[in-house]
Amino acid sequence: MAELANPVPQTWTKWQSGGMPVTLRRLLADPALGLRVLAGEPGLDRAVGWVHVSELDDPTPFLEGGELLLTTGLRLVSDAAYVARLTERRLAGLGFGIGLSHAGVPRELVRAAAAAGMPLLEVPRRTPFIAISKAVSAALAADSYAEVTATNAAQQELTRAALRGPDAAVRRLARLLDGFVLLIDRRGTVVRSAPAAAATRLASVTAELARLRGGPASASFEVDGQHVVVQVLRHHGFLVAGRPEPFDRTSRHVLSAAASLLTLALARVRGVEDAQRRLRTALMRLLLAGQRALVAEIVELPPEPVEVFALTGPAERALDALDGGPAFCAELDGFVVAIAPEGYRMAGLTGGVAAARGYADLAAAHRHAVSVAANGELVRFRGDLVSLLPAEDAQAFAATVLEPVERHDAAGRGDLLVSLAEWLRSHGQWDPAATRLGVHRHTLRNRMAKVAELTGRDLDDPDVRTELWMALRLRGLVPGGA
Repeated sequence: MAELANPVPQTWTKWQSGGMPVTLRRLLADPALGLRVLAGEPGLDRAVGWVHVSELDDPTPFLEGGELLLTTGLRLVSDAAYVARLTERRLAGLGFGIGLSHAGVPRELVRAAAAAGMPLLEVPRRTPFIAISKAVSAALAADSYAEVTATNAAQQELTRAALRGPDAAVRRLARLLDGFVLLIDRRGTVVRSAPAAAATRLASVTAELARLRGGPASASFEVDGQHVVVQVLRHHGFLVAGRPEPFDRTSRHVLSAAASLLTLALARVRGVEDAQRRLRTALMRLLLAGQRALVAEIVELPPEPVEVFALTGPAERALDALDGGPAFCAELDGFVVAIAPEGYRMAGLTGGVAAARGYADLAAAHRHAVSVAANGELVRFRGDLVSLLPAEDAQAFAATVLEPVERHDAAGRGDLLVSLAEWLRSHGQWDPAATRLGVHRHTLRNRMAKVAELTGRDLDDPDVRTELWMALRLRGLVPGGA
């Protein structure tokens, strides 16, 4: 039909609007083309990927799907079979040119298209097929240009935001996508969200994050009425974005650009954080070496008197717990060492703590805190031998030494433990101990003989007396117990 006279003026460009998909409905809206729909109206919003002209009775081997096929029906034999082949190929629609092979669109073709739900457009004789092809081609080019322009503009906005840090980049991305954005670390914790309330959506995406660990670099799914896309940020975690509308090509490009920029921004932040950690470690070493005045010029230190904590367990957990508090802390020799005001509470942390009257005593307090640090509890250094013993091992020792005596007393056959404690406190002197117990010295002698019998130990041996005294202390039966 390109040989027809009086070609259509190129007014089709007036309905081009960048970013809108090219659909059959848009073509029908152009009066210059003069198209008319005969069947398949529900399918008029299908996107047109290209225009193809063919007079073959089976053009499907040359089609990919999504095209608008134009024909004059020159070799049309079976309307139903023809429409069935086009439908199976998932064409956007069929345009039938009248005035050459057929004066009008065959009724059988209209009925077959209506039955198959295939959009069927009537192309008037005055409209050359090339005009339709140009209209679609120009619209696709405009859409592609609009997509590139929108993507470039968004990338520029994101780049400027990323220079201010990950927080600004996440907020900007949420506005560009008109949805929510989560930045999640490798442990599965939300570290940034926009808007702030979006952090509550973590539970709905946790299962998908688990699938992505060590797997694909991205995933798309729907959850709670939201279209969600997840991008894996190498070495840094995940970028999650969601919105009610599906992600089009432009928004996916924007999201990919954001993932790259955030990876760089997070790497920069991590580099700064690593440098700050190394600096704090160096400052802590200077403090322990007695250089308080020098360190105080760089960081604010807690006032004297202070306590020194040697914290065990994951360093991130301890540092997060101390963040924003009055303590000065640093990672040092496998511990998180914290200097805090006297009486400062560190709930939920494990390790050792020792008091220092002033910064001059800091190094000794640090050694004491490290000496009593143990997993499972926060142990306070008391400046004696008992406090240096691992708590679990110490209690096991006390139970082994005193169990026969405790079992004897529990049966109601005497007060051996109380008598033993008083006798040891009196340095083995019978009369003073018996007087304080209110018993005769022979009674006390008999009781100590029973203790020796039950424990199998020689009470005249100084080592045995020391062990028994420590066991009593650990059981809390003499002052200063654990």
